Order: sequence, then structure tokens, then C-alpha cells
Amino acid sequence: MSKILITCAITGSIHTPSMSPYLPVTADEITEHALGAAEAGAAILHLHARDPATGQPSAAPEHFMAFLPRIKQASDAVLNISTGGSAVMTLDDRLAAPKRAEPEMCSLNMGTMNFALYPAAERITEWKHDWEKPFLENSDDLVFKNTPRDMTRILTEMGVERGARFEFECYDVSHLYMLRHFADRGLVKPPFFIQFVFGVLGGIGPDPENLMHMKLIADKLFGDNYMFSVLAAGRHQTPLVTMSAAMGGHVRVGLEDSLMIARGQLAKTNAEQVVKIRRIVEDLGREVVDATEARAMLGLKGADRTAI
Repeated sequence: MSKILITCAITGSIHTPSMSPYLPVTADEITEHALGAAEAGAAILHLHARDPATGQPSAAPEHFMAFLPRIKQASDAVLNISTGGSAVMTLDDRLAAPKRAEPEMCSLNMGTMNFALYPAAERITEWKHDWEKPFLENSDDLVFKNTPRDMTRILTEMGVERGARFEFECYDVSHLYMLRHFADRGLVKPPFFIQFVFGVLGGIGPDPENLMHMKLIADKLFGDNYMFSVLAAGRHQTPLVTMSAAMGGHVRVGLEDSLMIARGQLAKTNAEQVVKIRRIVEDLGREVVDATEARAMLGLKGADRTAI
């Protein structure tokens, strides 16, 4: 297919403020970065919130609602709210803001997994906030919990009851089979938008062979009823998302996934990464779609049916 969706993940819950002075933390910063990314060509904005005072990942609905209405008012982009939040949050915490906002789209991690961030602590010598170092170092004993019961609840409360569609985040081959299980149960319906996730320690490695295998298994399980996109952590971002575009898939960039714009060079905005990948995919002959086309491709309910 010639048309391609660009997703931009604005801030996430993995990187900490000490890693980059450009990581958006406050509502003003998240809004500015999100609007810049949309203007540059991102049809979908994947959104987390942070405590503006500390930069710590936040599940508080008031932190989300400090920027969601502003982004919606100034942009037509699809607002995709995380149900993953952070591995240290409870499921009730993670669902509080999505249930309040009733967005068109949510992300959904398709399994329980180790989520090891501690190697990043070794690269930082000066810390801005007291919470950052223990947050990273203690991830050697951190499990992100999304059991079948948890996923059933998310699919029911956000999908069935509130009409959201999902970015199914698959960190390993087993997650594809879990998605097939929920499709067989009738809790999710095509077209499936599957985000292959590479490079998180605890998930599948960032190898080109793994991308080819993930697509092979997804083809086997879902046939023509799915679209795939790729995100890759850190320095693997550009090579693997470019490979996705060359294979007919979609792409995700953003400071949640990588803080860099080039080797040894921090990205100052999310828009920089969108501009870079847009240039690459258009050179490959792909046509970047706008938010209106994205809604049609994904079968979304429309921004007017949200509570934002």
C-alpha cells in the first residue's frame, strides 16, 4: 500500500528529565511539541502525562486534561492516550485518564513482561530530581503487568463501552497470539492496528530478522485484516522504522522512543523526528496521510464523540 501513517509519541514514561533538557514535561511543553509534530505530518499523537513540577510520569486525569483540550482545539490529529502509563502504576491509575477523556484511540500493551530500564542510569552523572535514579535502577525488579483479565477490562471499558480503537503494542511474538485470542473471543474487531515494539530490555530485540518474523506471524494470524507499524528504542529507531516503511508498514517516532535526531545529537523537538522520517518515507514512494484519512483507515469514531 502506498499510504502511510506517522505516529508521534510525545513524551512517554521511560525517559527522565535528566536524560534531555528537551523532553516535554509541562502541559505547555507537551502541547507545543504535539502541535509541532502534527504540523510536520504526524496523523496520530500518542500521549502520556507528567507531573509538571518533577517530570515524573503521571496518571492523574487533571494532568492529561491540562493539554488534551488545547491540542484538540488547535489540531485535527488523532489523540491516542496510553493505557500503559508506567509499570509502577496500578491498572485503576492507568485507566483513570482514558476513561475521563473517552478518546478515539488508546494504546494497549498485549502482555505482562519485564520492563528493564536500569542500564540507562549508568549513562547519567547529574540528576535533576531525586526520583529519577531509583526509578531507573529499581527496574531490575520491575514487571509491567497486563494479564488477560487486565486486558479484558481495558478492551471492555475503553473499547466496548467507550468506542475507542486500539494501538496494539506487541513487544514479542507471544503478544500477537494474545491479540488473536481476543479477536477469537470477539472483544476486538478488524482492522487491527498493531505496533511492533523493538529494543525494550525484556521484549523482543531490535534485529531486522525479528521484524521480518513478526510480520510473518502477523500475516499468518490476521491475514489482510491488519496494519502494522514499528517503533524501536533509541538508536534503533530510524533503521527499523525505515525498514517498516520499505515493507509496506507504518511508522512511529517521538521522544518517548528515542531522544536523538542523529548519532550523538539530541532532538530538540518531536517535530524534528517527524520531519526526518517523513522525508525518508516519501523518498521511498509512500504517501503520508492526514488525520482525516487516518480515521477512515482505522475506523475511528471521530473527535466529536470524545469527552476531550
